[in-house]
Amino acid sequence: MSWTKVLAVEALSPGTRQVVKVGNRKILVLNHENQLYAVDNNCPHLKLPLKSGKITEDGAIVCTFHRSAFDLRTGEVQGWCSWPPGVGKVLSMVSPQKALPVFPIRVEEGSIWVDVQEE
Repeated sequence: MSWTKVLAVEALSPGTRQVVKVGNRKILVLNHENQLYAVDNNCPHLKLPLKSGKITEDGAIVCTFHRSAFDLRTGEVQGWCSWPPGVGKVLSMVSPQKALPVFPIRVEEGSIWVDVQEE
């Protein structure tokens, strides 16, 4: 395992998020309802950033560009490229469905740590 200290706990209050760089990856660290998550900041569809993605009531992050949705806990696809209407179906064929990479996260001595294995 390759644990990396990324943020101080107080830097990520509930409802906030930050992108941190770990090695060659940009990781989106979120505090959603007092639960911390670490996911790849790139949507698996076209590698567009997820930082501004909406969080749904059932704990998914939705890509603002093509509305692909991924479970924050597992990265599992909950919806694939549904936007824009009609064109979304064509865009979904550009890239097959892929789960969003998620990373183990822990809090230790006032810091947030993420375990990121390099690609």
